[in-house]
Amino acid sequence: MSSASERHSSVQRTDAARTIVEAAKTLAPVLIERSDEANRLRRMPDATWKELIDGGILRALQPARWGGGEVHLGTFCEAIAEVARADGSAGWVAGIIGVHPWQVASFPAETQNDLWAKDPSTINSSSYAATGKAVKVSGGYRLDGRWSFSTGCDHCEWVVLGAVAGTAKVEGKDLPDLRSFLLPRVDYRIDDNWFVAGLAGTGSKDIVVEDTFVPAHRSQSHWDYALGVPLPGWELNPAPLYRLSFGLVFNYALTASVLGAARGFLDLWTSISRTRKGGYGLNVKEDPFTQRLFAEVSYAIDTGMLAMRRNCDQMMDAARAGARLALKDRAAIRYGACRSAQLAVRAVDRLFEASSGRAIFVDHPLQRRYQDVKAMIGHAYLNADAPAKLYGASEFGVPVLDATL
Repeated sequence: MSSASERHSSVQRTDAARTIVEAAKTLAPVLIERSDEANRLRRMPDATWKELIDGGILRALQPARWGGGEVHLGTFCEAIAEVARADGSAGWVAGIIGVHPWQVASFPAETQNDLWAKDPSTINSSSYAATGKAVKVSGGYRLDGRWSFSTGCDHCEWVVLGAVAGTAKVEGKDLPDLRSFLLPRVDYRIDDNWFVAGLAGTGSKDIVVEDTFVPAHRSQSHWDYALGVPLPGWELNPAPLYRLSFGLVFNYALTASVLGAARGFLDLWTSISRTRKGGYGLNVKEDPFTQRLFAEVSYAIDTGMLAMRRNCDQMMDAARAGARLALKDRAAIRYGACRSAQLAVRAVDRLFEASSGRAIFVDHPLQRRYQDVKAMIGHAYLNADAPAKLYGASEFGVPVLDATL
């Protein structure tokens, strides 16, 4: 018999799912129809961006006090998977951009007002890899440099950038202080260099900053995120959603996109296989090896989705109880998110290999979807090596200090 908390979680998720998940499913045909346009533009079409906003998907994790959905993390991830199932680029944009209002909710009131006082639908893009420079100065920091892969930046008036600003004292050790910095559009420029084979419709261009001042209230340390240090925004946004681990939330936004895109590839592959002829004119759908491949790939993707739902529930239930998941549980969840994405992509590889030589033509229906999935798994945060080490070390009692948990 399920516990009261499990029943409560199920009710909340069912109610929320009637909104943004259904909105994502309703949008699917339009997203498929516009995928060519997105790839030509090398960014999301304006109409798609507006529909993702109006459907509540991009603002699903934004606090309700600012008009956001404040939904269960698992519901958000399911909606992202549905968007990616229709179009990989749209799902990637929705997953990454959709996390940003959740992060901004942890900043002080002054920062939230900076972004949302005039227009609560304002959303920032990001580039968290610390490729630029940050120097601590009186009242804040000075940033300078170039940051790549800022997904959806054309539609955003703010950006959050990652940079190391000196060191932070963590459990008696001086470690690099990776921080997030929020900047308005006037303080940076977009370098239109997004000419790629996969995820072309995401517009993940470079951000260039030239010796710009960022006030202290627009910066937070990722060590505070990892260690569960009370954040200024928690007083304004007390919902359990905002007590979750940054690393886990961001990881599952990416994984949800991969799982959805993999399912979309399987959908199309199955449709094509129903009428495709194989060697000697045989119907591919009657081949027992093709039938088994479908079953195995479908199972791999479904397993990843089930693990995602379970892990999101686990995180949310702990947050509702006012507890912080143990380090080894967080490490296991982060590894599981990466491994689920990897297995889904490996499954797509098997489908592509069984798609005949015609699939290598650039105009083949599977080609773009395949390139999107392969581009997704290249994201550094989906590399399972580091999370596997953290998971194994924590299980064996080896000390772990990592800002991604």
